[in-house]
Amino acid sequence: MPIAIVSIPVADQARARGFYTDIMEFAVMRDEAMGPDSRWIQLQPPGGGASITLVNWFDAMPPGCQQGLMLGVPDIEAEHARLAGLGVEVAPIRKEAWGRYTMVADPDGNRWVVAELAA
Repeated sequence: MPIAIVSIPVADQARARGFYTDIMEFAVMRDEAMGPDSRWIQLQPPGGGASITLVNWFDAMPPGCQQGLMLGVPDIEAEHARLAGLGVEVAPIRKEAWGRYTMVADPDGNRWVVAELAA
């Protein structure tokens, strides 16, 4: 069974939504009220795959604790340049046996691996 949704813990759902839609180019699948202080914000990365939801209701998941989720891109140099051009702090591109990658963090400190995977 495939992974359907991954929870990304954030402090400010609106700020996080802006980062993921404007910078990371995720598409909004759902954005609905979920009680007085929360929204169900479900986003899809470019190209599909599992979606994410921006959560602020799990006590055991403080904002910024999600680390190491990976996004695949066809050209790591182009994506690195695009993100840097938008003012995002991106790590230098590194190479491993499995591919070339950079790291990027959302406004809460959730860190993503952005990778061009080896064939």
